[in-house]
Amino acid sequence: MGVKRLCRALRWGLVALTLWLGACGGTAEPMPYVDFNRRVPLATPRHTGVVPLRVGIAAVLSPQSSAEAYQELLQYLSHRLNRPVERVQRRDYRDMNTAIARGEVDIAFICTWAYVIGQREHGFSLLAVPVVNGKPTYQSWVIVRADLPIHRMEDLRGRVFAFVDPLSNTGYLYPRYLVHRLGETPARFFRRTFFTYGHDRAIRAVAQGLADGAAVDSLVLQFLLEQEPELAGKVRVIDRSSEFGAPPVVAAPRLAPQVRAEIQALLLSAHEDPEGRRALRAIGVERFVKGDDAWYDGVRRLEAAIAGEEP
Repeated sequence: MGVKRLCRALRWGLVALTLWLGACGGTAEPMPYVDFNRRVPLATPRHTGVVPLRVGIAAVLSPQSSAEAYQELLQYLSHRLNRPVERVQRRDYRDMNTAIARGEVDIAFICTWAYVIGQREHGFSLLAVPVVNGKPTYQSWVIVRADLPIHRMEDLRGRVFAFVDPLSNTGYLYPRYLVHRLGETPARFFRRTFFTYGHDRAIRAVAQGLADGAAVDSLVLQFLLEQEPELAGKVRVIDRSSEFGAPPVVAAPRLAPQVRAEIQALLLSAHEDPEGRRALRAIGVERFVKGDDAWYDGVRRLEAAIAGEEP
């Protein structure tokens, strides 16, 4: 899938939910929203008495945008599994990892580094990896305000930098690694840093002059540049990482093997039927593949490089 096609697909979830539903043809049932701070009881008439599948959605985009974009995929899972699905969102990646480890979430769409940590500390297992633009990988892109005389990482010394999330590979680990290679820590290198808890928010922080630079998911930046061409005149890419395994779908350690296998088979075959293809298009994914844990070794190497270093 080309970038333009990807962007058209994601537009539905980011611009307005009602327009997105109309473009897909028909009206999808709203998925229950689970906030574990309130623990709202949920059920749907069609599946009364059936244990729901709890699906975690990490806020790669801002939380509301993530919820809307994944709506149709969750509906697809509910239809094919013949059981209710509850959407679980948390403020940040660490809270989502905790929910998975505690068994409050059955499967989850999470960040790359969050997977590496969760796999090591809690036994998260790979269910599926998304393929976008023909590959199951992505990059971290370091961006700066276009009007600033900044052309490499060294030029960001003494500047304001926006991180995405403390467990974000592209939005935190990779830029920390770049600073580490300069013999510095973020606290010493930058004048000030802050977290945006969304790649789209980090991009806008730079475009609006709230930050001089940021590191973001390459696919999210490509999407926003397509949607808002004026951003091209406000931000500029100064560094691109190597390829990392794309943010995966993971299974909680307590998920029954039979259920895990059923969900994995459904995700891996979603591109083969019309409803599944529509659901995948809504999140800008061509298909899911099984994936290999070795695809995330590059993230582990970054971790090892900065091990023991103060943030």
